[in-house]
Amino acid sequence: MELVFDIETVGCKMTDLSETQQEYLLRYAEKEKDEEIRAEKIEEAERYLSLYPFTAKTVAIGLLNAETEHSLVLYEGEEEWENEEKSVKYRGVSEEEMLELFWGYLRKVDRAITFNGRNFDLPFLMLRSAALKIKPSVNLLGSRFDSRKHLDLLEAFTFHGVTRKFNLDFYCRSFGIESPKAHGVTGMDVKELYNAGRIKEIAVYCGNDIAATYELYKIYREYLTI
Repeated sequence: MELVFDIETVGCKMTDLSETQQEYLLRYAEKEKDEEIRAEKIEEAERYLSLYPFTAKTVAIGLLNAETEHSLVLYEGEEEWENEEKSVKYRGVSEEEMLELFWGYLRKVDRAITFNGRNFDLPFLMLRSAALKIKPSVNLLGSRFDSRKHLDLLEAFTFHGVTRKFNLDFYCRSFGIESPKAHGVTGMDVKELYNAGRIKEIAVYCGNDIAATYELYKIYREYLTI
């Protein structure tokens, strides 16, 4: 079985970190003498908190079975619902349960399919799991040139760095695939949505992400697997 997956993460507040952690993350900003540039660097450092497994948490994991084309989105919450038209189920769980379920599913698959999973999703999930005392079931971060267990479509569409990288939205529009951004939500909106309590919208966005990634995978499988 092949499993397409994607994650959404939300960073903590800078003030939630210890003084030494804040000092480390703001070390370059604090050296800036220009107040305007200094403020920009502090804002940038705070925005990047969502990218690090020690300053952010997993708020959604989307999973799509490439055989059945059915999806499950695990998200931080308590409600469960289903979009029958798109064959997507949404299940609210805690972050710990989300990670436990993810590694349980991943143990059973023959190959994982991601977009930029090698550089972001997988390292984030492994380190975040370790921080929560959860042991990952598999390590898919072997050779970047071996796609038998993990196919990172960003690696595939750049031929491992030979050509320029584009984001998922750019690839989708280039290949005539509906972009997850077509519904008005982008990855940059996730933290704002989370802070506003609109977590179900994050779950829907994550579901759209894996659907787009799967469509991009089908393009790769049909036209670029030679």
